[in-house]
Amino acid sequence: MSISIGTPPFDILAIADTGSDLTWTQCSPCKKCYKQVAPLFKPNSSKTYRDATCDSSVCKSATGAKTSCSSLDDSCQYSVSYGDQSFSNGNIATDVLTLSSTSGRPVTFPNFIIGCSHNSDGTFDERGSGIVGLGGGVDSLTSQLTSSIGGKFSYCLVPFISGGNQTKNSSTLSFGSNAVVSGAGVVSTPIVKGETDTFYYLTLEGITVGSLNGKKNKKFINFRSSSSTPAAVSQGNIIIDSGTTLTLVPEEFYSDFESAVASELKNEKRVEDPSGTLSLCYQISSGKDFVSPSITMNFKGADVELSQLNTFVQVSDTVVCLSFVSAQGIAIYGNLAQMNFLVGYDRVKNTVSFKPTDCSTYN
Repeated sequence: MSISIGTPPFDILAIADTGSDLTWTQCSPCKKCYKQVAPLFKPNSSKTYRDATCDSSVCKSATGAKTSCSSLDDSCQYSVSYGDQSFSNGNIATDVLTLSSTSGRPVTFPNFIIGCSHNSDGTFDERGSGIVGLGGGVDSLTSQLTSSIGGKFSYCLVPFISGGNQTKNSSTLSFGSNAVVSGAGVVSTPIVKGETDTFYYLTLEGITVGSLNGKKNKKFINFRSSSSTPAAVSQGNIIIDSGTTLTLVPEEFYSDFESAVASELKNEKRVEDPSGTLSLCYQISSGKDFVSPSITMNFKGADVELSQLNTFVQVSDTVVCLSFVSAQGIAIYGNLAQMNFLVGYDRVKNTVSFKPTDCSTYN
């Protein structure tokens, strides 16, 4: 996602992340930062940049990260970490945020809370400069702009191509009235209030695996998080997260799901994932198309039918793997499963909507 920070505006390309709140960018000087292609943001070059002090309301409201006081200058320091062990540390500050609009005129938002990172590392892509937090916490971009966007935002993630690269067109992020997802093929599911305001919790009732020999033999796998099948699926049992790549589900549920998929692919040659990350992998060869069974995510009130690009990822020239993994204590609907869908969030109506879309041509 492209945003601009400061006065004059400084362009930044960052990861749009619905699973976190604080928006941050790497700042100069940055002695312990991951390598990025674009120039670093220089706070002293912005006329409107202000470091937050420890006793300020800005520092106290920065719930998207752990905050502490600097012993040197009373500045508000932040520390944030992510599920893949990536992290960012730096100063909490305010500056002018500038976003492009459909009218062609940039829209500015003064006193926007940001993180100015001087120490960050992990799995961040060198083409990006940081994170745009789209979570539900008070200091996320969507919360800070609530009065202007009416609680609505949407994105359309372009698919990856072989080798792990994205198509040439970039993903689209929209706000306000431009973010309403409507028309044929739209399905919606409720957002459930969970343990933390940051995450958007949905209810996954199960997954349906289709048959390669005909639709009559579809198999529904009921969501479960323990060895025994519950009488009723718990509400808010999965987090939708644009910042997580794979889809994570409980071990017992994953085992049932993987078995159903594997049973449809018994004529394919099963192999190991070269990286050891993914469990269900198959050999592919030139001149022969790999065809997987249909997979439908059965959310409460919304059946989202995925395509093969959502469910299998090519990890090498000769291997494709199921892009779902088992996990303990957490379930996450990752971004591979969301590609080529227009995904809209309405924080007033508390819904997430899905519409199959060619995101490479969506404006």
